[in-house]
Amino acid sequence: MNKNQYCVIMAGGAGERFWPISKGNHPKQFIDILEDGSTLIQHTYRRLSRIFLPENILVVINEQYLSLVYKQLPQIPRENILCEPARRNTAPCIAYACHKIAAKNPDAVFLVAPSDHVIINETDFLNTLQVAMDAVSQQEWLLTLGIQPSRPETGYGYIKFRETDPYPQDTRIQKVSTFTEKPNVEIAQQFLESGDYLWNAGIFIWSASSIIHALKEHLPEVNDLFKPEVIPYNTSKENAAIQQAYFKCRSISIDYGVMEKANNVYVLKSDFGWSDLGTWGSLFAFLPKNDTNNFVSGNNILTYDSENNLVKTPDNKLVVLQGLEGYVVVENDNILLICKKDEEKRLRDIINDVRLNKGGHYL
Repeated sequence: MNKNQYCVIMAGGAGERFWPISKGNHPKQFIDILEDGSTLIQHTYRRLSRIFLPENILVVINEQYLSLVYKQLPQIPRENILCEPARRNTAPCIAYACHKIAAKNPDAVFLVAPSDHVIINETDFLNTLQVAMDAVSQQEWLLTLGIQPSRPETGYGYIKFRETDPYPQDTRIQKVSTFTEKPNVEIAQQFLESGDYLWNAGIFIWSASSIIHALKEHLPEVNDLFKPEVIPYNTSKENAAIQQAYFKCRSISIDYGVMEKANNVYVLKSDFGWSDLGTWGSLFAFLPKNDTNNFVSGNNILTYDSENNLVKTPDNKLVVLQGLEGYVVVENDNILLICKKDEEKRLRDIINDVRLNKGGHYL
């Protein structure tokens, strides 16, 4: 393990798309949503601890989740838990983390990864990360991982690359041409057929100096709030200064603020079995099914003439399904959700309606 290699796990999201299991005070990254005995953030930490020193793994969270991190990742030192006082998207999160790391080790290279992704082939994933870390230690690149698409997915962003020969050690690294937000199915099909588009995994690798330079150039108003002249990193005064920085900071993603504007952005083409678990339907693909292709979690569930459903209810509730196909049926805290798997993109609107008409305590 290399003492100059760091890892930042982003774990501050609210996870609303897995409502009602995932709620504001206990979102999906802290839930055993795969029902295998570990939460998503525990899986992420365990996976990354295979190649990063424990003292070089940082977690960025919303401050309300501090007790959850203490409970689920007791091996993380307190100084490695970065608490955000408000949600401001990924650019402020990354600005905070990169300046804190650089204050301690200006020669650092580091990975930024979400806490709630599924990786099937962990060995391939970690080998890919090592290639990426070696590359950014030699080149002033902003590197991201692009996943080889297997279907015309409309729930992911896409990265278009152009064939170059920038890194002879591994020709999977190519120059990024454009980023495209979630397309409709017709455009996604065109992307798939063209062969020069990859899914955007939202996983980044760069040196501390490279990303700080990019923030200074493309997001100076964010960078200025987190530079070491303003934040006394790794001291007792850091937290109070961070509170002020987030109060002043706008919400903006690193993709929009930096990656879409910089001219030194590269992508490493990858294929290690990846999902961002963005919907109940995407989760369904990873869950065990019975002989009628239903995933059933709950001790008192009966199904008749029903298939291709995800059913998750409390053990003390009797649930009977008849003639149901392709549905999500989930109950938690006296909230029952029943929706079609192929229409669950409407869940965001449903949640907004609940917030407006029934109250935020349901969320």
